[in-house]
Amino acid sequence: MKKEDIEKSVKEAREKGKKRNFQQKFDFIINLKNFDLKDTEKKVEIFLQLKYGIGKKKKICALVSQELVTDAKNCCDHVILDSDFEKLKDEKKQLKKLVREYDCFVAEAKVMPKLASTLGRFLGPKGKMPNPKSGSVLKSKTDVKPTYDRLQNFAELKPKNEPILRCTVGSEGMNDGEIAENILHVYNTVLSLLPQESENVKSALLKLTMGKPVYLFGGKDESKGNN
Repeated sequence: MKKEDIEKSVKEAREKGKKRNFQQKFDFIINLKNFDLKDTEKKVEIFLQLKYGIGKKKKICALVSQELVTDAKNCCDHVILDSDFEKLKDEKKQLKKLVREYDCFVAEAKVMPKLASTLGRFLGPKGKMPNPKSGSVLKSKTDVKPTYDRLQNFAELKPKNEPILRCTVGSEGMNDGEIAENILHVYNTVLSLLPQESENVKSALLKLTMGKPVYLFGGKDESKGNN
């Protein structure tokens, strides 16, 4: 894909999107082919940094012990102590709201076992469980701010129940060139990590949160990613 062609698709996606009273996100979706999700040897889990971020601040919640609470409160948008995990696990409505409200969750390494047994069933299915591979699991006696800053430009792509990779690559307030460069970076990174590179890609598309999909290549009849 060429940057100038991607910019045209970004412009088209803007035109297909309806005006909303909030700033919509641009989602980039890659539909895979000849790819077996059950083949653990070919497991795809991609972590990368977007050069231009997503054009808006991510809200990050920290799950820590008393040891890191002060440092976490100085930079994170919300902090939950490990001593509150047990009672919080029964507050289903509150937890569902929490998972919706925050984009990322970071956790102190030593609270992970307790986190997994209490809040994991809410965070896991939404793909928001802190993961050492993404750098969202913190050592004790560490500075939380660098992790907070890095996660602002962080993107994670991994297929769940279908052979589809997706991530947010920008928002309406960004210019087309910035979004196009983010898309190109994501696409090239994905290609480099797929077992058969381009032979594993069926189609790619872009859409605003409430907009219709625009195909960068491939077609609607070939793709499931337009939902």
